[in-house]
Amino acid sequence: MEPTGIGEAEPSRRLLTPHDHVLLLVDHQSTMGAAVGSQPVERLAEATTGLARTAALFGIPTIITSVLPLGSGGELVRGLREAFPDTERWIERTTLNPWQDDPVRRRIERSGKPKVVVAGVWTEVGVLMPALCAVESGYDAYAITDASGGVSPETHDRAVQRMVQAGVQPMTWLQYLLEVQRDWARSDTAGAAGDIMRDHAGACGLAAEDVAQLLDR
Repeated sequence: MEPTGIGEAEPSRRLLTPHDHVLLLVDHQSTMGAAVGSQPVERLAEATTGLARTAALFGIPTIITSVLPLGSGGELVRGLREAFPDTERWIERTTLNPWQDDPVRRRIERSGKPKVVVAGVWTEVGVLMPALCAVESGYDAYAITDASGGVSPETHDRAVQRMVQAGVQPMTWLQYLLEVQRDWARSDTAGAAGDIMRDHAGACGLAAEDVAQLLDR
């Protein structure tokens, strides 16, 4: 049977599309990452790179913000720098809560998007604070939990729990990629999306090989 692609059924408005949200990436920096204890730092970097490459592929408005990059924060994750080499996207700040940094908040507001997706370091600070503020400001808010890290499993888990209780929707970076791709018949992005899966999704990326072969038929 031939694949049919997306039908006419109306999808849930909770599902993300490439056009309905802005992505906020917070403090994915070397020194900040060194203090992450909720997961291995290399796994956090892998998820962050997969997320950044996904956002770049789909042209999703992305705000990259770092705290004191020439001081205690350290350099941005290499995969993030490679996905978004244009430093005009980067915003340096001193505030713990990115939402209280005027350039960050204004850029979110100017995007005109109704949804905000957040990932960062640390989960209990740089992710939790803007996510809660986004909800109270009328946005639908999402948190990419595996592209975020806390200083301990406890702080990360409590931050995610607190966000969920406030209405923030948690998801993983791979879930994010598949949600914005939505249909492998979207050939303009399907091949590159499969490449990202192969490069950063571990064993799950092997499934992309089968998908790629089907698309080439």
